[in-house]
Amino acid sequence: MELHHKATVMDEKSMQQALRRIAHEIIEHNRGIDNVVLIGIHTRGVPLAKRMQKYLQEIEKLEIPLGILDITLYRDDLIERHDQPVVHTTDVSFDLTGKHVVVIDDVLFTGRTIRSAMDALIDLGRPASIQLAVLIDRGHRELPIRADYVGKNVPSSRSELVEVKLKEVDQEERVDILEKKSD
Repeated sequence: MELHHKATVMDEKSMQQALRRIAHEIIEHNRGIDNVVLIGIHTRGVPLAKRMQKYLQEIEKLEIPLGILDITLYRDDLIERHDQPVVHTTDVSFDLTGKHVVVIDDVLFTGRTIRSAMDALIDLGRPASIQLAVLIDRGHRELPIRADYVGKNVPSSRSELVEVKLKEVDQEERVDILEKKSD
């Protein structure tokens, strides 16, 4: 399937502004960050979580724990996949019990990744709450999941792809909408 660029919906500056705004929303919603921990979902949720950690620590002048979550083995489509899934490392070196866990990912689409993340988190402890922060919410839910914090809502068709590029992974910084190339 060949894709072509349809639109750029966020550039580096707007991504940074959205993440800073979300940091303030997390602080306001949780009345500070004393009992908050961050969990980034592989792959692009991890650098976004690291940025969020930096912003929260700058604002609140407090350390905030950061964990890394790989949901590969919790996915409900493992049987359907033709390629071998790449398993990354889960690194959550602190207790989640009683904490307000903010899960961070790049794009919220069907909700299946987040459902898998919640299953993985429950195996690690019993959080007081699980909250979700995403850079992009593109709609098309298959499960009753919604984000608590959204950088930008990007209405899209199912045939389009929302592609987040981050310097840490892709050496560039933007969010694009790609669509199937018509012949």
